[in-house]
Amino acid sequence: MANFVHLHTHTEYSLLDGASRITDLLDRCKELGMNSLAITDHGVMYGVVDFYKEAKARGIKPIIGCEVYIAPRSMTDKQSHADSNYAHLVLLAKDQIGYKNLVKLVSLGFIEGFYYRPRIDYDILAQYSQGLIGLSGCLAGDIPRLLLSEQKKAAKELALRLESIFGKGNFYLELQNHGLEEQIRLNQMIAELSKDTGIPLVASNDVHYVRREDAEVHDVLLCIQTGKTIEDEDRMQFDSQEFYLKSPEEMRELFAFYPEAIENAVKIAEKCNVEFDFDTVHLPKYDVPEGYTSSEYLRHLCWQGVEKKYPEITDEVKERLEYELDTIEKMGYVDYFLIVWDFIKFAKDNGIMVGPGRGSAAGSLVAYVLDITQIDPLKYNLLFERFLNPERVSMPDIDIDFCFERRQEVIDYVVQKYGENRVAQIITFGTMAARAVIRDVGRALNLPYAEVDRIAKAIPMELGMTIDRALEVNEELRDLYNTDPTIKKLIDTSRSLEGLPRHASTHAAGVVISKDPITEHVPLQKNDNVITTQFSMGNLEQLGLLKMDFLGLRTLTVIRDTIELVKKNKGIDIDIDNIPLDEPGVYKMLSQGDTDGVFQLESAGMRQFLKELKPSHFEDIIAGISLYRPGPMDQIPRYIDNKNHPESIEYTDPCLKDILEVTYGCMVYQEQVMQIVRDLAGYSLGRSDLVRRAMAKKDIKVMEEERHNFIYGVEDEEGNVIIPGALRKGISEEQANKIFDEMMEFAKYAFNKSHAAAYALIAYQTAWLKYHYPVEFMAALMTSVMGNSSKVAGYIQYCRKKGIEVLPPDVNESYANFSVVGDKIRFGLAAVKNVGLSAIDSIIKAREQKGKFVSLLDFCEKVDGDGINKRLLESLIKCGAFDSLGAYRSQLMAVYEKILESVVQDRRKNLAGQISLFDQIPTQQEQPMDFEILPDIKEFPKKVLLSMEKETVGVYISGHPLMEYKNILEKFTSTLDIQQSSLEEEAMMASNGLKDGSKVKVGGIIVEHKRKSTKNNNMMAFVTLEDLYGTIEVIVFPATYKKYSRLLENDSTVIVEGKLSLREDEEPKILCDQVIPLTSSINRKLYLKIGKNKRIDINRQISPILRKYKGDIPVILYLEASGKQNLANRELWIRQDEELIKELSTLLGKECVKLV
Repeated sequence: MANFVHLHTHTEYSLLDGASRITDLLDRCKELGMNSLAITDHGVMYGVVDFYKEAKARGIKPIIGCEVYIAPRSMTDKQSHADSNYAHLVLLAKDQIGYKNLVKLVSLGFIEGFYYRPRIDYDILAQYSQGLIGLSGCLAGDIPRLLLSEQKKAAKELALRLESIFGKGNFYLELQNHGLEEQIRLNQMIAELSKDTGIPLVASNDVHYVRREDAEVHDVLLCIQTGKTIEDEDRMQFDSQEFYLKSPEEMRELFAFYPEAIENAVKIAEKCNVEFDFDTVHLPKYDVPEGYTSSEYLRHLCWQGVEKKYPEITDEVKERLEYELDTIEKMGYVDYFLIVWDFIKFAKDNGIMVGPGRGSAAGSLVAYVLDITQIDPLKYNLLFERFLNPERVSMPDIDIDFCFERRQEVIDYVVQKYGENRVAQIITFGTMAARAVIRDVGRALNLPYAEVDRIAKAIPMELGMTIDRALEVNEELRDLYNTDPTIKKLIDTSRSLEGLPRHASTHAAGVVISKDPITEHVPLQKNDNVITTQFSMGNLEQLGLLKMDFLGLRTLTVIRDTIELVKKNKGIDIDIDNIPLDEPGVYKMLSQGDTDGVFQLESAGMRQFLKELKPSHFEDIIAGISLYRPGPMDQIPRYIDNKNHPESIEYTDPCLKDILEVTYGCMVYQEQVMQIVRDLAGYSLGRSDLVRRAMAKKDIKVMEEERHNFIYGVEDEEGNVIIPGALRKGISEEQANKIFDEMMEFAKYAFNKSHAAAYALIAYQTAWLKYHYPVEFMAALMTSVMGNSSKVAGYIQYCRKKGIEVLPPDVNESYANFSVVGDKIRFGLAAVKNVGLSAIDSIIKAREQKGKFVSLLDFCEKVDGDGINKRLLESLIKCGAFDSLGAYRSQLMAVYEKILESVVQDRRKNLAGQISLFDQIPTQQEQPMDFEILPDIKEFPKKVLLSMEKETVGVYISGHPLMEYKNILEKFTSTLDIQQSSLEEEAMMASNGLKDGSKVKVGGIIVEHKRKSTKNNNMMAFVTLEDLYGTIEVIVFPATYKKYSRLLENDSTVIVEGKLSLREDEEPKILCDQVIPLTSSINRKLYLKIGKNKRIDINRQISPILRKYKGDIPVILYLEASGKQNLANRELWIRQDEELIKELSTLLGKECVKLV
């Protein structure tokens, strides 16, 4: 053991307080010659498993601990002022009992004691003190505080109390020296207390960062935590730069007067021996009905399921089921299957949509007959061993998709069934990613927002992007870093903190279920009233706990909503689990690439693939999902060619035909690799799965060994044949080698067929619904993406293309979600900004109970007062929800505040009982005289109305801002022309003359703009250009980008000139050569003629009209009386607008206004 051990150490998991990465800390520990180290994060145990594994990997002994917070009174007292001043105490686990007690204490601190911090008290500590060692803590400990406030008697009493709690020899008085006067004075008092009580001393350094030079970075981290800047004088900060991992020599020098304190640190480390068990599984037990064992009940359920699923129970079914059940029993996973069966049954019994399966579980017949999955593994040659391999003991993993909106109900059921203390959701950590950390550090350094924003935006938005990578690829950022000291400091500080955990939250899907209370194994905490583990998903699995993913899949919600809309609209009940999988119309639709909204088949590349593939049966969809990924994509041309020309398929050996025929001679699935090894060389399926895994990992040594086994077989010491090998099966050595080479190549990319088949079923179900009920399907689809305006806009565009009318929101017709009216879709009110679900409920309730609204006043009077406010009314007016009532939006915007105030005042009077006799007499006038108070003003210009719609709903509903340029845009190529050209089946030559490489000019508005970095560290852009018919991607390469970047901002109207890229495997694109502002390219002028006999005041009558429509089109004024022609001032130039032409024509006469 080394001559010093640090027992008070904070890692990155003391969130926004510890700046020591676990790996850096342990590397430094080893470098300094210390072979033991403790982890004592503030109030949490987030990092202990990672710390344990990383320490063991370096030959360092890990000591598991925590610096807990002690409540000033009881941990249940939670009053401001009195209970917010918590103290610190360090706890270290001596053994497994101590570890379990530490877990319980840390969990209780969150679940019962949380008040600003997770707190415990001395009473609860006394209950769970066995196996723990206590250290009195830093300056924030109770004993140090009492001593410094001259309460020596109270300090002594508390020290003796803690010694009695932990037991003699298990409590230590902690000495620290960070160069603070207060600590030097305190250390003398602690030494006296030690002499007085006999409680031993221990030296520590309150480690918060690894090296002394990290102090500045740590200071910034504290500012991020507290929301302060380094210039704030009253901020929380450490008073020295001594909180780093010091060497044994430094510690001995610091505590030269207390050598026993150094020795005790080593003695404590020797006492602490906690081991993590990564080999035991802690599966919960399922309570079966009386008279059954777990195995008997599982068999009973399975045979019941077999009778339902198979009209004829063949020997194949019987043998497969018995084999699977035997394997499940031997591996000890019977209860696992019963637990999954039970909560899926609950979901289905309660009308909650459940997915057909996910992952390798779809290969299990047991799962199929239990209704856990919906894919028949025998029909589609799915292998059980791919899911559960008797020759490779591993936890089964069944991930389940549920309806997105009702997933929580299933989790609540599991919690209720197995007990709150045995079920928890799983923690996940948000980290300081590249852009975010730049912003955090910029705020802490008090740098100007604009400057920090510029640097953050210079980091490309790419998966896995780091600050270092951004400096490599962005020349502008690199130049700033090298020339500007402030930017250099910002970036360097950010790099030091990049990737550290910033906050803890709840994993979107993970749930852990334990046979014992979870705190027997894992600490817990509360996140927004949800109990979660303190260990992440990977660590839980390693500790043998049952982890399941309860996933919310929006597509299941779309399927549910479509079925409900069809029932409501057409009175038809759809049994989605029993639709025919062989409808030619569905496959024809997929073959045309008409896959908008179809699960997994919607991407541009997948559409193109489907057009070429022309799927004709369900196996083609499974293969499509498996092939359309990096790697196997290379097989796509061969697959399509073989499908279209089955007579030309060649098999390396005839034995392969039965296995590969379903995929036209191509190796596509992992299951096929396993079948080949089994059928051609006599492997068991369990062993064949091990071979498949080795191939996927590209383990050369193992593969050469397996090649030998595959060809020549394996015999035991007594000459018994274990694996026959290909030669014994009649295959030549040359052929066997060739087959093995092919497997090696394909196994790298081969896909799990079980997963692909399950997702192919969802894909087909959505395609079937879309084909038969397109209006209901699109309404459900738009509801599912209501929060994503660009997706809603895309689907609206699709509906227009297909002749499905999308009606605007309407207070008398709309519901929360998109709804179906005949063969039209009505916009949902929940898509409107500032309109909440409670308000929508009030609106629907009011119109159903009191009749349809006839005016804005009528609306305000009928709808419950809690449901409406000014922001809601403004949004409803702007999006056009009152348009059907016959008033202009401009009129309603002018009066809505007054109307609402009037109604609110009337309600207040009524509540106060101030109702006069006359007020109570009902009026004969049923319709409120709302229109009398509406001002006589014109409607807003069309452009303003459209911008209102975009502002409140995120999309244009009643038109498009480019309509004013319609005549001009029609002279250019449209996205519709390009889309049609890409649909042509001839060799990239369309009937409209467009082909790959054609020069095109497309006008439109930029709706999306993404910057990317090239390998040569230059910036380029991918721009989405929208015209009247759709969108197209424009690729702007570095040279062009540099030239036109200022024009490539969102909402810019431009004309893009470039070359058309029509590729077989992707959507059409434009490779940009030039960008021109749309207005400047038009070269149009507005000519106004003032006739001889017209008495017009130009300044008072014409100029105000022109100013309303400011733009880039010059205005020429011709005075007929004098024969003079003048160019108007630049400030009077206009944009093209129909309303402008109307106003000027009314004033001057139609023949006197010309836009040419």
